[in-house]
Amino acid sequence: MIRVRFAPSPTGYLHVGGARTALFNYLFARHHHGRFILRIEDTDRGRYDPRALEEIYASLNWLGLDWDEGQGKPGEFGPYVQSERLELYRDYAGRLLQTDRAYRCFCSPERLDELRRSSELQPGQSAAGGYDRHCRNLAAGETERLLKTGRSHVIRLKIPATGTVSFNDLIRGEITYRNELLDDLVLLKSDGFPTYHLANVVDDHLMQVSHILRGDEWIASTPKHMHIYQALGWEPPYFAHLPVILSPDGGKLSKRKGAASVLDYQKSGILPEVLFNFLALLGWSPGDDREILTRAEMVSAFDLEKVNPKAAVFDEQKLDWMNGQYLASMDNRKLVETMTGFWSAGKSVGLAARAEPEYLQKVVELLKQRAKRLPELAEKADYFFQDPLEYETKAADKHFRCRSLPLLTDLCRRLADLSEFTAAELERVVRESAAGLEVSAGALIHPVRLALSGISAGPGLFEMMEVLGPVTVLRRLEKARQLIEEAEPTGEEQ
Repeated sequence: MIRVRFAPSPTGYLHVGGARTALFNYLFARHHHGRFILRIEDTDRGRYDPRALEEIYASLNWLGLDWDEGQGKPGEFGPYVQSERLELYRDYAGRLLQTDRAYRCFCSPERLDELRRSSELQPGQSAAGGYDRHCRNLAAGETERLLKTGRSHVIRLKIPATGTVSFNDLIRGEITYRNELLDDLVLLKSDGFPTYHLANVVDDHLMQVSHILRGDEWIASTPKHMHIYQALGWEPPYFAHLPVILSPDGGKLSKRKGAASVLDYQKSGILPEVLFNFLALLGWSPGDDREILTRAEMVSAFDLEKVNPKAAVFDEQKLDWMNGQYLASMDNRKLVETMTGFWSAGKSVGLAARAEPEYLQKVVELLKQRAKRLPELAEKADYFFQDPLEYETKAADKHFRCRSLPLLTDLCRRLADLSEFTAAELERVVRESAAGLEVSAGALIHPVRLALSGISAGPGLFEMMEVLGPVTVLRRLEKARQLIEEAEPTGEEQ
């Protein structure tokens, strides 16, 4: 069975790069009818942040990345939490000591810092990490003596001094490292907690992980992990290192350049299914020109052979375009439910929140074609809940002129007698009014739109009038007519 895992460290928010990794693991597992495992790698206690852990759960749940093992909260259904499995890691570190594949290192932090500084000044003079393997060949008696004194120490893996280590990357092909460039990595820290490397390998083996899909920043760690697998006599899983995500300018993706947290995109009005769709296409393609796909379509088409090793670009403009496409086709009832909490983006938040769901559905139907994010939709909806507080200055100077008075007066008279207040009837009446006064339809439509909404652009005028209803439409037209009447002309109109 295909078994994959997503193993975040709760040291900060879940950014889009981490979410993309989780998503690829999810799609791969679902495509092969396998298992998607969640594991919390919290052994770095100095950087552990319980708020980050809660955000990881919230982000995965919002994206709909439901895991198969450990679904729920720790202590109830999991997930696997490394800090609750410390004895396992200590046991395997002990086994490596017994088989002479590891050793105790008593070097002080000060000595290690000095070695690192020396290594930076003279590259190539020592192992890659700067450690000179000073404790690797301590006499057994010396090791016992230091243990009896209570000397702080770590446990290191014995990396072969010569030769190479290789692994086959399912995306990048064969990758080989020379052993002399690898440090004798620490397996167990002096506080008894495992390093990422040991805990990662032990857990992946015990959880029977078949494939490891992770970001390409972990390529350099893979040869170290291969040595741990070999030392423990275990068969390693398959590896696939995913392409890096770059900002549009080609630089490393950062929070300033778009690597916001998953929940930041939730708060900014991106739909979860959109972020899912968008992230899936960062480095992967279904094999055709499709860009809008359902989750089922992505699961069906997902294949590691279609993952491109080249860097992917996080284009937020494309994300907005995709969100707009989803909004335009979204069911109105669901969209209204999703808008809960976003009406505060508009000035009429209290009125919007009290509106009937049926009315809100009519509002979003008119506006969703023009919005890219949910707050934008809310901002555009203000005039559906309250009369305009002001009018666009440039539009008012152009359309609220004395010549508009007879047009608005005639239209108000016609609308007052209208028995069927539908878009079709409203269009007929507006055009008949304009024709009767021997003006173009636009000469009437523009001041009417401005009177009703306070702005010069928006959804179809007649559909908007139908939604607003006769009472509101007549009240706003009369208000605009009075405003024009009361205005003192500054000169003869042309």
